Amino acid sequence: MPIDPADLSLGFQTLLFVPGSRMDRVAKAHDSDADVVCIDLEDAVPSADKVSAREDVIAFLDSGATARTAVRINGLRTREGLQDLLALSAAENSPRIVLVPMVESAAELEIVSAAFGTKPVSIIPLVETVAGLSSVSEIGRAPRVGNVMFGGGDMSSQIGVDLAWEPLLYVRSQFVVQCVQAGVRAVDVPFINVKDEAGLLDETRKAKALGFAAKGVIHPNQIDTVKRSLTPSAEELERAAAAVSAYREAGGKAIMHNGMMLDEPIVRRMESLLMTNEGLKDA
Repeated sequence: MPIDPADLSLGFQTLLFVPGSRMDRVAKAHDSDADVVCIDLEDAVPSADKVSAREDVIAFLDSGATARTAVRINGLRTREGLQDLLALSAAENSPRIVLVPMVESAAELEIVSAAFGTKPVSIIPLVETVAGLSSVSEIGRAPRVGNVMFGGGDMSSQIGVDLAWEPLLYVRSQFVVQCVQAGVRAVDVPFINVKDEAGLLDETRKAKALGFAAKGVIHPNQIDTVKRSLTPSAEELERAAAAVSAYREAGGKAIMHNGMMLDEPIVRRMESLLMTNEGLKDA
């Protein structure tokens, strides 16, 4: 379902990665229910295919791209990344959403923003290193940024742990807190075992509980599970609406409601839940 790339603060739950060297898969990915389809020029493309993949992606931007189409360039510290940036920013039809990997400072994103000039392009930085983790709040305040993505693969490799929930829980927690400081949405790394639906469901629920608003996916079969896990249930919404109503009717004083104490911070969280759900319905 299309989203407005000028306002990525609401409505974006799933981001489907597809190799830029497989344009047949790119077309099929746009037939899926992913909120955003990210054509990957970085990790998914072998070095020998970087140039041809870039050319194919630019051709696709002229013919088959939509507001849902995103492109992940190579890192700005590489020749390929600089060439990606120059080519995409000079294209007649630039992507509306650009993912930038291995970001460690806001200065990198200022370069990307300047390259696109006045074009309506949103930037999603990926924080994938320990150095980047310490700068998430700064990165989140950079121009055109409404979401920051946690790059668990490179992060786990650098730390020397498995790409799994428990070893990365502390890092994920630090990441989410800094996203909140910056006022941006946190996007979680894809779950890499595409045949383990139970594992995907468990990890997505944990990510939601921790504060992540969206999650990357690497196969269309993962989309529905992620959306169902991240979307508030009808019961959650009903309880939240009733609690907010009761609190406001009491004049904003702390009250007991259905066995739960309600005060301003608790009610603000419930109001946020209701507002987020409205944004998802409008997307």
